[in-house]
Amino acid sequence: MNQKTAIVTGGTSGLGYATARKLCEVGYRCYVVGRNAEKTQKSCAEMGPNARPVVLDLTQLDQIPGAIEAIAGEAGRIDVLVNNAGINMKKGFLEVTDADFHSIIHTNLQSVFSISREVARVMQGHAGASIVNISSMAAQYGLPYVIAYSASKTAIEGMTRAMAVELAPMKIRVNCVAPGFIKTPMTARALDSDPARKSRVFARTPMGEMGLPEDIADAVVFLASDQARYITGVVLPVDGGNSIGF
Repeated sequence: MNQKTAIVTGGTSGLGYATARKLCEVGYRCYVVGRNAEKTQKSCAEMGPNARPVVLDLTQLDQIPGAIEAIAGEAGRIDVLVNNAGINMKKGFLEVTDADFHSIIHTNLQSVFSISREVARVMQGHAGASIVNISSMAAQYGLPYVIAYSASKTAIEGMTRAMAVELAPMKIRVNCVAPGFIKTPMTARALDSDPARKSRVFARTPMGEMGLPEDIADAVVFLASDQARYITGVVLPVDGGNSIGF
């Protein structure tokens, strides 16, 4: 019961998988949230005995309170929440429908608010509690063809700061990691279909290479740890310098 507990949403692939695996490796009991039961169970089996599968579609907001209550009841505590789950859509601004826009906002923003609220209710007053949101370079500057995604991630950064201020008296820290261009299937699909964009990415990244999912995992684990005990409300770019490249 003294083992620290973490929840990682979208933990079955990419950045979420790397983060959940890292948390397991450093000793957390990690609840890995995914929509697909088989994939979620397979991922947890690969991560080892510290991983626990949670099959949950975060767009079903009414299911979130019960899921968090069940985790808290089983684990006895929740120390860390990593809001990683998200979806993207590459589409021209004039072609994006209201339904398209709402779908991205609902998954990437509304569900983050809802699960954070429920977890904060469990965390409040527990020293060392930490929420880490995942943003994107799409919130740092204008990117074409991802208007809904950009809006959702920009809102995540604003919400991170507001949450940090309001939850600090409850002993909950809230921070954000803004990944640059990281080697994941989602990024590969976006860049491989657009050679011109891929060329621009490398041209403005001072370190001259894409990051690895493990780079994001390391940053998240640091912000969640006691080593970051006096850090709250920050947005940390992990991008090889892309956001300040010329």
